[in-house]
Amino acid sequence: MTAEAHSFDAYDDKILAELQKDARLTMAELGRRVHLSQPAVTERVRKLEIAGVIKAYRAEVDLSRLGYGIRALVRLGRAEYPRVVKLIEQTPEVLNAFNVTGEDSWVLEIAVIDVAHLDAVVSKFTLLADTATSIVLNAPRENALALPARQENVRHGVSKATGR
Repeated sequence: MTAEAHSFDAYDDKILAELQKDARLTMAELGRRVHLSQPAVTERVRKLEIAGVIKAYRAEVDLSRLGYGIRALVRLGRAEYPRVVKLIEQTPEVLNAFNVTGEDSWVLEIAVIDVAHLDAVVSKFTLLADTATSIVLNAPRENALALPARQENVRHGVSKATGR
């Protein structure tokens, strides 16, 4: 069953929310939290995994406790895709890399020790294309819960033509 074909219900929403908060929950505890038996919740989690909805279970780490004093976003202009991918793979400081549309072709999230380290990492990418770097001051929203998209939850904005 693919994720597209999976039909989500309120129990799936609760399971996904609980696992995103704490992926180390036992199936028994997860069942208690979502009001299902342990076998029922185990089967639902298994189906979510098979469907590719649950891709992995990870630990969230504190970058500052690992010695990284600066987190930054690096925007990279147009460059040859394979060269950028190769450099990303060779640069352990790159936490996330996004190939995007718009004026920039890439947005990279990096973690570095200090400004000198930032300069060294960014300098590698400036050999491929123009860069612009922003240092993250704080992140008031990270790792937000992701629940199934539902059309009824879409709020349409104000019409540009009518203002309503």
